Amino acid sequence: MFKLDQPIVALFGGSFDPPHIGHIGIIDASLQKLDIDKLIVIPAYLNPFKSSSMATAKMRLEWVKKIFKRYEKVEVSDFEINQNKVTTTFESVNYFSTHYEIKYFIIGADNLSKITLWSQFEWLNRNLTWVIAKRKGYNIDTTNLKNFIILEVSIDNISSTQLRDGEKLDYIDKSVRDEISSFIKNKEI
Repeated sequence: MFKLDQPIVALFGGSFDPPHIGHIGIIDASLQKLDIDKLIVIPAYLNPFKSSSMATAKMRLEWVKKIFKRYEKVEVSDFEINQNKVTTTFESVNYFSTHYEIKYFIIGADNLSKITLWSQFEWLNRNLTWVIAKRKGYNIDTTNLKNFIILEVSIDNISSTQLRDGEKLDYIDKSVRDEISSFIKNKEI
């Protein structure tokens, strides 16, 4: 799967519906802690465990691109969105493995409860190191994980659900805050 001359990469997938400072905190902490050449952020077309998103895939992609354009080691990928369907982590890892050594996959602690249900979990578990971002109110049960790193994130507890409900809109990055706030307020009408 890996070639020695390939850049070492961490992948961070998610719905980013909408993106918030918690996501930025995870990226900042990952860039500080992980010995990587690049961190690739992959907005999902649709999370395999969800039936819909508030914002369109293209909107979420553009928001994430605006937020992370100032980060030298961060690339935002449209791979999953261009698939125009649910794309599993396994499919994304295989795709990016043709260009990079995918060493890490970054997840929030809230994903641990369903991680064994992920497509090809056993393969992912053998071939990746999970980077688990701590999140208040979520237990970090690593019983099923082979290799993992716990990531301390010094950001207040925030979820995209709270933002979709019109709460804590100041937890949205300034580069997209007006755009996302306006979108959320117009969705409520």
